[in-house]
Amino acid sequence: MPELPEVEVVRRGLEKFVVGSTVESVDFLHPRSIRRHVLGAGDLAGQIVGHRIVSADRRGKYLWLVLDPGTVAIVVHLGMSGQMLVQPADAPAEKHLRIRARLSDGNDLRFVDQRTFGGWAMAELVTVDGTAVPDSVAHIARDPMDPRFDVESVVKTLRGKHTEIKRALLDQTVVSGVGNIYADEALWRAKIHGNRLTDKLTRPKLREILDAARSVMDAALSEGGTSFDALYVNVNGESGYFDRSLHAYGREGEPCDRCGAPMRREKFMNRSSYSCPVCQRKR
Repeated sequence: MPELPEVEVVRRGLEKFVVGSTVESVDFLHPRSIRRHVLGAGDLAGQIVGHRIVSADRRGKYLWLVLDPGTVAIVVHLGMSGQMLVQPADAPAEKHLRIRARLSDGNDLRFVDQRTFGGWAMAELVTVDGTAVPDSVAHIARDPMDPRFDVESVVKTLRGKHTEIKRALLDQTVVSGVGNIYADEALWRAKIHGNRLTDKLTRPKLREILDAARSVMDAALSEGGTSFDALYVNVNGESGYFDRSLHAYGREGEPCDRCGAPMRREKFMNRSSYSCPVCQRKR
């Protein structure tokens, strides 16, 4: 699934190309793409059409478009394969086009989703710690790239838990935005195996891990995110290329970029973890 850098790439594209435009019409072309909006297509269209998009915002992996007068937002769930594309209105429809919104500038905002795990839903905005977020996102913690991210508070939370550090990094209520790829990359940078217990790690080491998560995601963002296939793209349909810079994720059997030992893959929460057996000793 897309993680923080990939979602931020999409958010920046939406901020550039759709903020300020008014939604003139919207077509819902697949029922699963609006299943999270329990009041149905008519209600969703009524809350969107005729309203101007005033901002494109994000927290962690969660993305939303705020509509005027600034009290509600379209929460965009990208799922496994969701794409937000800005296309000329006369461009041919994509094979997996699920939602098409006609904008006042003559372009379409299109939601394309091959696997139909994603979709749109409306949510009211609420204020959490001085920041307006959709009520459905209120439980999500700040991410390491948020200017108001409180490192010391997160370190305290981690020290108070008795759980594996990788499991904690993936807990979006503790620190958001980090998924499987960037957790492995951050832990490799910090030379820590993912099964180390949070209450056994020192505060300086936990700070180092969080800083590594921020720095690796910042590096990924500068390269458009990580794209292993054509599903993860920006609003212009272009893929990122940070996959060429990965040190851990997906590199089973390849030499560690730090010590040369063959990288290992282990099962973790119905997915895979990648680490160096020399640089990242298991507890």
